[in-house]
Amino acid sequence: MVIGLALAAAAALLAHHLRPIHHHNARLQPQTSARALSASLDRTRSASGWGDRFGDGTPDFLRLTDPADQAAFRRWFTFIAEYQAVRPPAEVPREITDCASLLRYSYREALKRHDEAWFQTTGIEIPAPPGEIRAWSYPHSPLGAALFRVAPGAFEPEDLNNGAFAQFADAKTLVERNATFVSRDVRAALPGDLLFYRQFGQSSPWHSMIVVRGGAKAEVVYDTGTDRSQPGQLRRVLLSELLDHPQPQWRPLPGNPNFLGVYRWNILRGTP
Repeated sequence: MVIGLALAAAAALLAHHLRPIHHHNARLQPQTSARALSASLDRTRSASGWGDRFGDGTPDFLRLTDPADQAAFRRWFTFIAEYQAVRPPAEVPREITDCASLLRYSYREALKRHDEAWFQTTGIEIPAPPGEIRAWSYPHSPLGAALFRVAPGAFEPEDLNNGAFAQFADAKTLVERNATFVSRDVRAALPGDLLFYRQFGQSSPWHSMIVVRGGAKAEVVYDTGTDRSQPGQLRRVLLSELLDHPQPQWRPLPGNPNFLGVYRWNILRGTP
């Protein structure tokens, strides 16, 4: 309501200046005022969090700009993903069936409020929970349950109701609409970043992995997905093992055309 009133006020104020001015520069006034109106609305949206300062489709009200919130998200996201790889297969949520569903589940659950009810529902056990994200929690944002960007283009307020966001997004949509490219050098990856691949010739060519640990003992977690009707497997492997994978197309190296690179969630964009 406050945001809507602010936008309306800015539009009304500048509409006043759009009225014809009867002097020799009158023909220039509408164009100048139109630019002023656009700039004013952009400033209002930005100040209210309804802008999209990177033009990547993610509204600014979703972005975690506080370093403490960024760190909390990374810890929850990596812990939740890693937990799925070490828990008994029968306890893994049924919705996790491939690499994209592991990303969606871990991302959504990381953004929730982690109270006693959350622990009971997920069955996750953690001796020392990370701090909570303070900016907002899922699904308590203007987007509600529709967390993932699925349409091209920069964010506009109209996107709240036109299907630009959804609860489901496949791996291709996650990398193209919800994450930003960081580097093709895997050494640039931080815990919580993503590795994406495109394996040409496969029926489902887009694949992803989650970097859950950095440094000399860097690790990734991923789901292999179904293979000839066989269920997929959740795996946690050292990055060093992946770099020496027996199938070269899975090695995260700049010279591998199947490796798209290191990506970072848009809500973390701007992280040093």
